[in-house]
Amino acid sequence: MARLLFILILCMGVIGCDFLEPKSLKEPVARVNNTYLYQEDIQALISENTTKQDSISIVANYIQRWATQQLLIDQANINLPQQQIDDYQGMVEEYRNDLFAEAYKGAIVSKLLDSTITREEYSLFYQQNKANFTLKEEIFKLRYIHLDASFPSISETKQKLRRFNTEDVAALQGSSLEYKGANFNDSVWVKKETLLRQLPVIRTKESKVLKKATFSQLEDSLGVYLLKIEDVLSPNQTPPLQYIKPIIKEIILNKRTLELVKELEKDITKDAVKNKNFEVYTQK
Repeated sequence: MARLLFILILCMGVIGCDFLEPKSLKEPVARVNNTYLYQEDIQALISENTTKQDSISIVANYIQRWATQQLLIDQANINLPQQQIDDYQGMVEEYRNDLFAEAYKGAIVSKLLDSTITREEYSLFYQQNKANFTLKEEIFKLRYIHLDASFPSISETKQKLRRFNTEDVAALQGSSLEYKGANFNDSVWVKKETLLRQLPVIRTKESKVLKKATFSQLEDSLGVYLLKIEDVLSPNQTPPLQYIKPIIKEIILNKRTLELVKELEKDITKDAVKNKNFEVYTQK
């Protein structure tokens, strides 16, 4: 059967891939018992950039898989117990209904959901729930500069990074193109794993370097590293609001989504009853 199908497709390809032309989309290209595969079913398989030979191969393989599946389905309908067939059909119908219902609810929620969360909302949620959050690893606030070993003013740069007043920040940022890497945003909390991935030179000296208010100068084959640890929080401590803001945002938006879905389900049922599109008959 596969050989015959391939020859059929090959012949069609040789005469110009007529099955790819949109003029007769309802023309069947294959049949298994009483089930047909139509030209429109394979249109999406081929793009404008697909070569003729690739098109023939793609379609032939698809038809082979389709035929095998249909033959298995037909045999299942013949040989499986009717109760099992009915159960599976019920599951398919239930899944189909759930799929459409969830898609509709998702479309409505995406239009109605207010994703804006105010500073007050973040703060209130944090105060009410911070006991439920604990750190699983160390986090750090830091700033650093990665310099080439031949950089001409390492001492001066080191002094500015350590002191870090307004003038120092401006000067360091103005010279940032001369650095191999840098981070001056020491108000953001960083996971230890992320820090060690960015600066692997720290790994052999963690116990000395990763302490609050510590300034370090480290070297490896890639250059010189100037590092200032501003703050450290240990595992099992309460994380700061800024660190868990993304989690809080997700929780708040999920709660709003559930409330919208609940309201939608309530309103759609209420409207259906009002318009006499939904009735419950008294059982006798």
